[in-house]
Amino acid sequence: MAHFRAVYGRLLEWVVGALMTILALEVTLGIVFRFSGHSLSWYDEVASHLLAWLTFFGAALASVRRAHIGCPELVAAMPWRARRAVGIVAQVLVIAFFALLAWVGASIMPVLATDSLISLPWVPMSFVQSVIPISAALIVVAELTHLAELVVATEPPVTQGASLAESAQ
Repeated sequence: MAHFRAVYGRLLEWVVGALMTILALEVTLGIVFRFSGHSLSWYDEVASHLLAWLTFFGAALASVRRAHIGCPELVAAMPWRARRAVGIVAQVLVIAFFALLAWVGASIMPVLATDSLISLPWVPMSFVQSVIPISAALIVVAELTHLAELVVATEPPVTQGASLAESAQ
C-alpha cells in the first residue's frame, strides 16, 4: 500500500506542478500582453479556473500526504485502540463525504453541458467543473489507502519526530 501511495502521490505532484507552471505562464502572458496594450480577453477567466483546478488537485495531493488540518495531539493522546477506532470512523466519514461530492459533481455535468466560458465559448463549463468529481474521486482513493492501513494495523505506526503525547505512551 505504501508503494501505491508513493506512486500515486508522485503522479499528483506532477499534475499539481504542471498546473502551477501553466497558471504562472498564463498569468505572465496576460501581463505581458496587457503591458503591450493588447490585452487578452480570456486570461483572467482562465486563470481563475486554473487556480480552482490547482486547489482541488492540491487537496488530493494533501490527502495522499496526510497534510490536511487536524488535531493530531488530541488523537495521539488516546490509547492505540481508541486512536485506531477514531481514525477508522473519521476515514469512513471523509470517504462518504467525498464520494457524495463526486456523485453530485458528476450528476451536475449534464446540466452544465450547454454552458461555456464567457471569454472562450468553445470551452464547455462541464469540462471546467469536471475538476470537482475528478478531485473528489482522487481524494477517495487517497483516503481508502489510509483506511486500509488503519484496518489491518495491529500496533501503532512508528513515526519520526513523535509528539510529546505519543512519546509518553
